[in-house]
Order: sequence, then C-alpha cells, then structure tokens
Amino acid sequence: MTAYTDKIRQIASKLLTEGKVDMVIGFRKGSIPMMNQPLFIKTPGEAQELIWDSHCALNLANYVTNRKEKIGIVAKGCDSRNLVTHIIENKITREQLHIIGVPCTGMVDRHKVSAMIEAEITAIEESGDSIKISGNGFSKELKKTEVLQENCAGCTHRNPVIYDELVGELVPEQSGVDPYASVREVESMSPEEKWNYFEDLISNCIRCYACRNACPLCYCPTCFVDESRPQWVGKSQDPTDVRTFHLLRAYHCAGRCSDCGACERACPMGIKVREFTKKLNKDCLELYGWEAGLTVDARPALDTFKADDPQDFIK
Repeated sequence: MTAYTDKIRQIASKLLTEGKVDMVIGFRKGSIPMMNQPLFIKTPGEAQELIWDSHCALNLANYVTNRKEKIGIVAKGCDSRNLVTHIIENKITREQLHIIGVPCTGMVDRHKVSAMIEAEITAIEESGDSIKISGNGFSKELKKTEVLQENCAGCTHRNPVIYDELVGELVPEQSGVDPYASVREVESMSPEEKWNYFEDLISNCIRCYACRNACPLCYCPTCFVDESRPQWVGKSQDPTDVRTFHLLRAYHCAGRCSDCGACERACPMGIKVREFTKKLNKDCLELYGWEAGLTVDARPALDTFKADDPQDFIK
C-alpha cells in the first residue's frame, strides 16, 4: 500500500503544479483507526497528506456531484463505476475529471474487526495480506481475507473501469465467487419466510438516513422522505414507514448500484442494507444483461427501451 500512497502523492502534486486540475480528492488518515477521511487538496504541498490503505472504503464519487471545477479524484473499482453513472446522469462531465485509478484488493470491514477485538484498538498496520491490530496491552495479527467487507469479498470489478492513469498494475479479477449467494437464499424462501426475513432485517432501523447520505446515488434535490407535499413517508418509527423508506430507496438505486458497500459501512445499527439493492442488481443482470457503471457509452437498463425487453410482468 505504501507504493500506492507514494504514487498517488506524486500524481496529485504534478496535476496541481501543472494546473491541470483545481483540486484533488483523496484520503487522509482518520482520527481513529479504520476510519480514513476524505481530503480535498488544492496545493502541491498538501499532497503529502494523501494516503492509501485498506481503510479507504468511502466512495469519493459522493463529492463530485454538480461541481464545476476540474477535479483529480482517487478511484478504486466501485468508485469508478459510480463516476461513470455520474457522467451518464449529467452530474459531472468526463472532461472535468482526471481519474487516478487504484487497483483494489478489498477494504477491511471495521465492524468485523471490532467484533473480534474486545479491547480498544489504537493502531493498525498492514503488511501484504496481513493486518496487525494493537492496543493497550494486546497485539493480534489477522489475515486481510478474514475481515474484508462482504461486498469486497464477492467483487468481480476490482480494477477501475475508467481512469486517466493508474497507481499500480491491474490486479486479477476474482472468479468463482457468487455475489448473489445471499439473494438466492432469500429467493428460495416461502412468501411468509421472506416477509419475516426482511422484517427482522430492518427491525432495529432508527431512520438516521446514514445509508442514504453515504450513497453516491442519492443526490435528488429533495429526497422522497423529506417531501411534505405530498408526504410519501411518515416521520415516526411506524414499521410501514420504515419499510417504505428502505424499499423505495432501493428501487431508486435499481440499475445504478455498484455495490460499493457505503450504505452498510455507514449504518450505525449494522443493518445489511445491501440485501435490497443486491436483489435488484441480480434482476438487472439476469433480465437485461446490465451491470451498473461499466461503460459511459450505454444507458442504464431502466433508462432505455428495447423491443425484446422481457415483458412477462404485463398481464
């Protein structure tokens, strides 16, 4: 990861020195372990604050929406797919972006690590595929594969799909993984079992909207949950309102979600929010052969019409 960090700093400094961009968006160390922060830099000297490791899980595509500047941005595979969606949906132009592509081998799930360590974690060090976790009076070494985010463990697009330059060699894409294994389990359930599964899944939702705020696709000027004329969703913890929020938000992401995991990472209650969007991703792939954000040259599955589109739903 040190090599990535050095290259990112070098590229960012050069872009700003040559005036090719007005700012570079990347990451810096967070104030607590496993929580790196987004960083906007505008001078070459600030490039030394940029870093890259397995805790750069935030999706930086969030920060380019409707901006007017020329922007350099650090992007792993899922980030780059969201940048493609931003370009397709006219939230930014390709000419405004200088994409610094980062081949990615996955991000660490801080929830998993915290669940494994009872004491306070004060430091984390990476070395190859090993992660050393330490704190007051303890030290433990883990394999990175043991604590990957679930979306990273099943990711089949680890390399950026669009970039201007890379910080390292492309990594092998994973094969033999089934990103939709949990979806298939739910699909095999009876209607009553499915209902109970999702009721239990969102039972502890506190409607903080962290999943929405972290999602790079949620950039409607006014979210449906905030509309008052008409009011689509109540403000209480009524189970119907909680269901409505999760289901409608998922459908707003249909055909657009890159499965970056930002929603689950942000959720303070540990809700597996991706169980909604993964089902819709699977349907888009099986019905239309569509995966979000792989090309700027095609419209999303639900944004276009073909004469041979499946129409079995029409009765």
